[in-house]
Amino acid sequence: MSYIDASLIPGEKVVYQTRLHWIVMLGHILFALFVLGAPAAILLFYARKEQAESSAQNVQVMLVAAGVLLVSGVVVIIAGLVRRNATEMAVTTRRVVIKTGLAARKTIEMLLNKVESVEVRESATGRMLGYGTIVLIGTGGTSEPFHKIAHPLEFRSRVQQQIEKLPPLDGVARSDARAGTV
Repeated sequence: MSYIDASLIPGEKVVYQTRLHWIVMLGHILFALFVLGAPAAILLFYARKEQAESSAQNVQVMLVAAGVLLVSGVVVIIAGLVRRNATEMAVTTRRVVIKTGLAARKTIEMLLNKVESVEVRESATGRMLGYGTIVLIGTGGTSEPFHKIAHPLEFRSRVQQQIEKLPPLDGVARSDARAGTV
């Protein structure tokens, strides 16, 4: 069971859920390809060159080295997947919930009526690939940035939609109260 599902208050429902964009895996994938690709090419070149005069010991050393490289590449990919999947972000009917980390956990749970604004920052690459940074700004000026979130504009839109659905503040519409008009 996910952290978000486990922390729901009775009557609260998840409206939108997202996680880190696949781009967080790019460094892990490139490193794994390097770990697997370059040394494997060297080993293949060495094996081809020494094929005629290779001994059983040389073949065994090459196989052990290839095994170590394969395990290293797999470990790097698994570490990236764990990092990506250890982050949960959701908008519920009452709050915004963000949990990062697996062993060491950081959680942000901000009530929707305490959210003053949601800032979205997208680089050119982020706009093309669909990721960006979300900065939640709560009452009192507290701000929490979250980087490389998938579909940040959709996340902001869902937060704003849920804020608008909250009951009015003393008979004043939320959009009027935020704009400073009565």
